[in-house]
Amino acid sequence: MTSEQKGLRFAAAVALIGFGLACALAAYPPLSAPTALLLDLVFWPLDGAEGLTTPESRLLAAILGGITFGWGVMIWQLAGAPLARDPETIRPTILTAVLAWFGLDSFASFLAGAPINVAANLVFLALFLVPMLRGRRAYPA
Repeated sequence: MTSEQKGLRFAAAVALIGFGLACALAAYPPLSAPTALLLDLVFWPLDGAEGLTTPESRLLAAILGGITFGWGVMIWQLAGAPLARDPETIRPTILTAVLAWFGLDSFASFLAGAPINVAANLVFLALFLVPMLRGRRAYPA
């Protein structure tokens, strides 16, 4: 397995699978503390005012978590044998999806009054871009 594949799998595990699981589990109030803390951080200042207190917000956390978890599993799978077999197809597919997520998530976070989330998005974006850029240089298409 190449460093690009390992890097993409790490990014998928941390940024998508882990985050998705945390969001989905937040639908159950006793397990919502980590996600509530994240919400409090992105809606600075850290004051405990934000959380997943309504059934509607817990449902959205469940849906968000499921979609994000599934997307992470998909990237994990694509970063394996498919990327090794056909990097000219798989790399741009992952890149387009990640850039689409970054653009819309960052814009919507700004609209929601949580511009700090854009900084977190930049970290997640780097987790995906760095291995792909290294892979492209190591194995030009």
